[in-house]
Amino acid sequence: MATTEVLGAHLTLTEPRRRFIAVPAARVLNPAFAVAEALWILSGSDDPWIFTYNRSLHRYTDHGRLQGAYGPRMRRWQGTVDQLDHVRRLLAADPDSRQAVIQLYDPQRDTLGHRDVPCTLNYRFFVRRGRLDMHTTMRSNDVWLGLPYDLFTATMLQELMAGWLGVELGTYHHHVDSLHLYAQHFQAAADVAATVVTPSPTMAALAAPPDEFTDFLTAVVTGSLRPGADSPWHDMAVVLASYRRWVAGDRPTARALAAEIAGDLGAALRGWYVHLARPAELAAAAAGGAR
Repeated sequence: MATTEVLGAHLTLTEPRRRFIAVPAARVLNPAFAVAEALWILSGSDDPWIFTYNRSLHRYTDHGRLQGAYGPRMRRWQGTVDQLDHVRRLLAADPDSRQAVIQLYDPQRDTLGHRDVPCTLNYRFFVRRGRLDMHTTMRSNDVWLGLPYDLFTATMLQELMAGWLGVELGTYHHHVDSLHLYAQHFQAAADVAATVVTPSPTMAALAAPPDEFTDFLTAVVTGSLRPGADSPWHDMAVVLASYRRWVAGDRPTARALAAEIAGDLGAALRGWYVHLARPAELAAAAAGGAR
């Protein structure tokens, strides 16, 4: 498809907790998918429950799975290496290390012709001056569709790693070989460019147990968190539960759950439901006018 492209882009986020990057009304994000994808990746999953939050991903599957899913590569490289845990232990033992790398692109798998090939090549981490900086390199990134969700997941990973190491959250660097925009989004992007954009809100601080990390994330996804869990995780659990009700057609319950979520995620989810409902409302109004 026709695109406009920048080769060799480098974006720097000095405040990585401003990670939910939406520009309504031109660009509205699905916060349920942002949360679901982040937890899906960080927990090491390639299970198909992710399709509940983004049905369009089906088109990239082979044999019912996304063959380029990041999670198994991060948490079980070739079935054996938990790269996330390795990086945590490496930097805890040697904060000056330059070997803290999580590799995602696998030439043994990614030259087989699957529909889904990882856009992200790797993540790298550096502890310097008591702060954790993170670098991500991507071979390809759609600035309109993919970039906001990629930044959400990567900066969550950075913040969690900083907490495990007991250091401050530093700067996030996003390196993209091909940062591009498809022609179908040219006008919407131009509308954003002509808009005065306010900074994204700073999201609540995150912390999670490193030794039971996968079980903890699974509890968030399933809504079975132990009492006393930090409110940001509880909010994420309710976001996911609400969206599951929306997809199931139970819109009143979905909206009622969304109304319980305080802060930016709750506001974003309620805005997403308005965004989803608007085409149906316009269609109904048009049909009524025709009659």
